[in-house]
Amino acid sequence: MRGWWQDVTDLVLPGECGGCGVPRTVLCARCRAVLGGGAVRRVRPVPEPPGLPVVHAAARYADEVRATLLAHKERGALALAGPLGVALAEAVRAGLRDARAPAGSAVARPRGGRAPVLLVPVPSGRRAVRARGHDPARRIALAAAGELRRRGLPARVAGVLRQRRAVADQSGLNSQQRLANLAGALAVAPGGARLLSGGPVVLVDDVMTTGASLAEAARAVRAASGGRTAFGVTGPIPNASWTSAVYAGETWESREEQNVGSRRERTGRRPARQVNAGAGDIGGVVEVVCAAVVAATPDSFEINRN
Repeated sequence: MRGWWQDVTDLVLPGECGGCGVPRTVLCARCRAVLGGGAVRRVRPVPEPPGLPVVHAAARYADEVRATLLAHKERGALALAGPLGVALAEAVRAGLRDARAPAGSAVARPRGGRAPVLLVPVPSGRRAVRARGHDPARRIALAAAGELRRRGLPARVAGVLRQRRAVADQSGLNSQQRLANLAGALAVAPGGARLLSGGPVVLVDDVMTTGASLAEAARAVRAASGGRTAFGVTGPIPNASWTSAVYAGETWESREEQNVGSRRERTGRRPARQVNAGAGDIGGVVEVVCAAVVAATPDSFEINRN
């Protein structure tokens, strides 16, 4: 209810620019240019976590871009999902161009056309979703999928990742602490593995800082595929011990999202073997092509350092 009401008020009564605070606009022309006017670049954090896919970002996480993302994530400026989704779509397109997946891929192709690109968002924690009233990365991913389709690229959101256990607040943690905090924290929901074999997978998030979340998401997808994964990674996929699931689902952001299971079905604790159901039952390869984010820390853009 809170998310629906915020959507309406944002559209009817735009308060101020999410980037600079100019009144009576969702995002002013200057801040739109900062968000989407630069060249999309490949980004790489230092140190780089094992198993991190190739990542592209649309903008540097600083100044107006940082303010815009925080306004959407923390202050409920949900109308900003539109321009943020456009920026994410550009990062996805750049990643797909650079990946140049071979025509003979083992990914299952649907009848009547090419397989859609599957945008798999990194999920927020259950408490964060409840506090914010929405899942920021999922909402931006939905906007990005719409933008990609408008440009003629079949795309849909596959919200299949779930948190298996509670994790600590990432703010204030360094790169190694974040890796330890997230190790084994994500899993593909029951039935999600089969969905992921329906097209090339692009992991998406709003921001990349240390890369720990994207690396864990890549590990979770690989685990669900039973190891049959074509990863565009720069290092080995780490192993992690599994724990019982405590994640009971999130909010339904849109009917167009390819979500797996219902909220009722995911309520309460489940044995680990049920959370990872579907592993090894895929009729093909899960093709994780790359990852894409709206923004990344400025130093991660300097990937050609010695």
